[in-house]
Amino acid sequence: MSDSDPYIGRFAPSPSGDLHFGSLIAALGSFLQARARRGRWLVRIEDIDPPREVPGAADRILLQLEHYGLHWDGPVLYQSQRYDAYRAALEWLKVQGMAYYCTCTRRRIRQIGGYYDGYCRTLRRPARQAALRLQQRAPVLRFHDRLRGDIDADPHLAGEDFIIHRRDGLFAYNLAVVVDDRHQGVSEVVRGADLIEPTVRQISLYRHLGWREPDYIHLPLALNSAGDKLSKQNHAPPLPDGDPRPVLIRALRFLNQPVAQTWRDLPLSALLDEAVAHWSLERVPLTADNLATSSLPAFSKRGS
Repeated sequence: MSDSDPYIGRFAPSPSGDLHFGSLIAALGSFLQARARRGRWLVRIEDIDPPREVPGAADRILLQLEHYGLHWDGPVLYQSQRYDAYRAALEWLKVQGMAYYCTCTRRRIRQIGGYYDGYCRTLRRPARQAALRLQQRAPVLRFHDRLRGDIDADPHLAGEDFIIHRRDGLFAYNLAVVVDDRHQGVSEVVRGADLIEPTVRQISLYRHLGWREPDYIHLPLALNSAGDKLSKQNHAPPLPDGDPRPVLIRALRFLNQPVAQTWRDLPLSALLDEAVAHWSLERVPLTADNLATSSLPAFSKRGS
């Protein structure tokens, strides 16, 4: 992405539960990066895995974003309404000879070391009760992260023929996220460091489809007292419904951003305006362990 290109960022939660503090870090970081670049910030609900979804979670996520002042541009995109686009991408890959059906079980893959060996690549399996895999022709062994620099991939992971349509009929995350980021014109993906690993697969899929990949930024992860990532699976508590400002201040400090000494006197919109004006990607730490929140400098009021 060049500086002259329009900036489009996004936040794309799955409706498997309410937003928690770790989710807020990703949402706030992507929001501030987009607003600081005078770009658009989109919201997409990644609801393509019904067994993992919680009824009502999608609506609650949107209400939480609004409550915390993170207002998005344009309509919300729901992946559950994008199946035709995913099917079209899959069909194109099949016609180009870049995808094939596979009936190998997880047990077999575990027995051979955990990485798929391309066993079904030339066997012309039928579609019935089979997953569809990308035939890996352009493995991505390294990519550039605008926060972390060059990141080297596990060569086994990068070279694997990965699943793009699941045996149970559901569309794979890696396929859907690439098709939708392309559709929405996303120029930079800002998300948590837990998604570093699949990035090389997504970039590879962009290149197989003949599309230009976006830039990437992977933010540090918020951890619980046991050192595990805050997540819905780890029962992270949902964001509180009260005054959002103290929680946003915690998130800004987590991202090592300057905080106004008089933030308690600021309305929510002004607090976020100040955060945008003073946003610095260079200040963001690589891990939560690097934080020194007790000694963060405060920013001065504009014009002072």
